[in-house]
Amino acid sequence: MTKKKVLIATHWMEIGGAEKSLLGLLETIDPNLYEVDMFLSRHTGEYMDLIPDHVNLLEEDTNAALIASPIKMVLKKKRWGVLFGRLYGKFRTNLHLWRHRISQNNNIAIEYSNKYVYKFIRKRKEKEYDYAISYLAPHYILPNIFRAKVYICWIHTDFSSLVVDKKSASKVWDKYDKIVSISRDCTTNFLTVFPEVGDKIVEFENRIPIDLIFKEAERGLFEARAEMECDGIKFLSIGRFCFAKNFENIPFYASMMKDKGLIFTWYIVGYGEGRGDIEANISKYNVKDCVKILGKKDNPYPYIKTCDYYVQPSRYEGKSIAVREAQLLGRIPIITNYSTAYSQLDDSYSGKIVPIDDLGCVNGILAFLNNSKLQTEINNNMSKIQGKEINLNKEDFFKLISGGKYG
Repeated sequence: MTKKKVLIATHWMEIGGAEKSLLGLLETIDPNLYEVDMFLSRHTGEYMDLIPDHVNLLEEDTNAALIASPIKMVLKKKRWGVLFGRLYGKFRTNLHLWRHRISQNNNIAIEYSNKYVYKFIRKRKEKEYDYAISYLAPHYILPNIFRAKVYICWIHTDFSSLVVDKKSASKVWDKYDKIVSISRDCTTNFLTVFPEVGDKIVEFENRIPIDLIFKEAERGLFEARAEMECDGIKFLSIGRFCFAKNFENIPFYASMMKDKGLIFTWYIVGYGEGRGDIEANISKYNVKDCVKILGKKDNPYPYIKTCDYYVQPSRYEGKSIAVREAQLLGRIPIITNYSTAYSQLDDSYSGKIVPIDDLGCVNGILAFLNNSKLQTEINNNMSKIQGKEINLNKEDFFKLISGGKYG
């Protein structure tokens, strides 16, 4: 039997929820049935060594690697086409924000960077794939660089909360046969922005590498417990330090909890350009004693296992991998009521959803801490969540999407 040829493209394999879910997806692909190539714009990231052996990693393209690199690196490499694309993309970003009176740039810059640089990436049309998958937006590169019978792309976030160039993005969706959404609410919000592509949507929850999570949760557990040694309750939040995650507001929440007499420490694991804002607010609200930035961790699982509660105070999400990992490891997740929250968990069954406004969030957390009966009930449901995840990973992805003309 001839194997189906599959290409999967994404930006890199740095620590992140989408990258982790990609590892889970790769685990579901049977190497006896599928020949899998992977294209990474940049060969970097802590998860590089976790790419399965049956996946063939294509050579890096220098121009693709510079899409999100500092401009000085582009100059050093003397890639003038990329430099033009990056600078023009920056100009178009500022113009778009000015025209639409938008102050918060939470997406458009990376969209324009991809849009105006992909033309300088070497085309690889010599091989035709049965399925070509673009795993992380923006999705400009894949259909313009590779040849395939079926093009598929993923949406991992709440598009109704992003700054997008709708006209430009609509042309990208036209190039794809299927658009995979990771949750019901993610689909609903996406279609409020792009209703014309509703017939292309397929819902498929993120797969996470369960065996890896359980194994890694035990490795480094002693060190994590030492690093998180404190009096009182241990809160934990994990993610990139960016606008969506809202971590810069944690010091303010902590100051209100501290004023109410709660004894706790709120630990933050992650990295990103927003670290300075978090540190500034730790000083501003005088919470150095109870808010600790642990930084980037290759293995966050022992920290989840060490905490008492996992907190996701996001402004918006697609479907947080870290929340599901906390459930797997038996730690109750507390999340804010962002627009896709009810696709993330069942409130008061598999976690707790609290109001998204600052005061409501703090009061919601404090009220939950005082409800020991509800906490016991949610803890009893953790084994059911674990079983559900394991069954999800047993499903065949390609069987799920290969209906109709793709059969």
